[in-house]
Amino acid sequence: MSDEIVYISKVRVDRVKGQPKLKRIFVPAQNDPVLMGVHAEVAEFYGVNDDAQEHYAATLDYIVGAAAG
Repeated sequence: MSDEIVYISKVRVDRVKGQPKLKRIFVPAQNDPVLMGVHAEVAEFYGVNDDAQEHYAATLDYIVGAAAG
């Protein structure tokens, strides 16, 4: 195994003002940002009113999806 770095992921995260826990994530190979937020039990855990905002997949959902793939 080599110690050479072969890839650095360049990702930008912007929080959306006025929307608790909502983020725009800019990732390589995507022209449009991915929206990540909270929903259901995740919103409840963070004390976010789930009825007051649109639902978006949480960061945890993306991690589980990536690990399961």
